[in-house]
Amino acid sequence: MLSLNDVLEALTGKRPAEASLVISEACIDSRQVIPGALFIALAGENTDGHNFVAQAFQQGADLALVQQDLSARFPTIDLRSGSLPKEYMRPDDPTCILVDDTLKALQQIARFWRRKLNLRVIGITGSVGKSTTKELVTEVLKSRYHTLKNTGNLNNEIGLPLTILRMSEGYDRAVLEMGFFVPGEIKFLCDIALPQVGVITNIGIVHAERAGSQETIARGKSELIQSLPPSPEGIAILNYDDPFVRPMAELTQAKVFYYGLNPEADLWADEIVGMGLEGVRFRLHHKGEVLHLRVPLIGRHSVHTVLRATAVGLVEGCSWNQIIDGLQHSNTTQLRLAAVHTPKGSLILDDTYNASPQSTLAALNLLSEIEGRHIAVLGDMLELGPYEAKGHIMVGVRAAEVCNELIAVGELSRTTAQAARQAGMPAKRIQWFATVPEAIEYLQGHLQKQDVVLVKGSRGLRMERITAVLEATT
Repeated sequence: MLSLNDVLEALTGKRPAEASLVISEACIDSRQVIPGALFIALAGENTDGHNFVAQAFQQGADLALVQQDLSARFPTIDLRSGSLPKEYMRPDDPTCILVDDTLKALQQIARFWRRKLNLRVIGITGSVGKSTTKELVTEVLKSRYHTLKNTGNLNNEIGLPLTILRMSEGYDRAVLEMGFFVPGEIKFLCDIALPQVGVITNIGIVHAERAGSQETIARGKSELIQSLPPSPEGIAILNYDDPFVRPMAELTQAKVFYYGLNPEADLWADEIVGMGLEGVRFRLHHKGEVLHLRVPLIGRHSVHTVLRATAVGLVEGCSWNQIIDGLQHSNTTQLRLAAVHTPKGSLILDDTYNASPQSTLAALNLLSEIEGRHIAVLGDMLELGPYEAKGHIMVGVRAAEVCNELIAVGELSRTTAQAARQAGMPAKRIQWFATVPEAIEYLQGHLQKQDVVLVKGSRGLRMERITAVLEATT
């Protein structure tokens, strides 16, 4: 396990000779500190971790990584010079490690620690489906290997290093989701994590406001497969169906493994039947083998998630029995969409975690598979940049095709409502509200027993409020 001597060697290049403290965990939240932890004091926009060093020590932390000199209050090892103090002695009391920049130091420690461990890392990125893919890949690999994953949304320049510091020699595989906002970010994460397998889900237009065009997003995501080692150690798992992902094969020295719905892919699926909340069934094809599968993931789009997890299992040496066993645990990977029954019998599909055109179209397709009167409550999709109008139009057109009624919420969603009307949806079946409370008031007096209501929008609108009220009152 990670030790104080590892931390000191990572930051100074010199390793003390005497025995060292073992670090139980690295964390940035003093409330989550456990005995023996390393607390990293980060200076954020709203809170400064240095204000909580004392609390971290009270919780049982042995060490705190700081960039403010707290030596008047706590024993301190000053590493700002980049070398160990001549008078260094192993600390007996909770101790601060003083550096110039705690975030850079965290990343430097993680980079050092990753290179000491002999395990294979699977990196996952893409515009939609990263988290669900990470969860399902982990379930498949767990059937054969001791597998670590980054939890929650620990997929950035802070979360990924924290996950790496949880690694130990006991792990065989690590599954790391990698987020992207600006070019160069994934390359930086790969330099820390050293992935041997890279999975690209798709290239959408979410975060285009910050990242730019789809082409720019594709270039940023491709940094993952460009960072892979050459074949046979490196393997790039690419979505054959995505026109931005398929050509990435030209950018990597790794072996390319395609998945998709096209028979030209190495692993492909057909005869897909969505069964609403009961899951999805399909045929799986690989090297002449045909498997008939049914998995508890909901929505036809989930087949791509299954293909990605299966592809990782195959290239990592899992048997079909191990892969299928992992897929059957996939009910644990339905992270964000919740089905809620109201007291009066309506069914609410709460998919309010976030929204992009791709994820909203997938949610509308799921809505179409469930028997009942289909009502879509769709809020603004934020951060689409130059694709803002196009994204809302696409969603409005699809809503007109599958919904009995559309309720649009937020200023941007005026475009969704207009597109639905232009696509042939009668005006009387379309409602637009500027705010979430207005939509709630309308829905409370409108829902019927057999209604199936999809609620989806960007996090900025806090549309989960709709589900909370309807679940309690309708």
